[in-house]
Amino acid sequence: MMRALVPLIVLAAGLGLSGCSSSHRWCEHDATDTKVADRYCKNHVRGYEWETGHSHKKKH
Repeated sequence: MMRALVPLIVLAAGLGLSGCSSSHRWCEHDATDTKVADRYCKNHVRGYEWETGHSHKKKH
């Protein structure tokens, strides 16, 4: 019984973390600070990075 619950607990925790973090971030072009489609950051296109609204930039 416990073995069946562990994957469900891990899945629920992962969904909770990703849902929380993705709703507070967006993808921006570094040079212009222009908000762009998330696919640029998801695909790790050079010159684009995730922004969170904090004053410091996120380094990758």
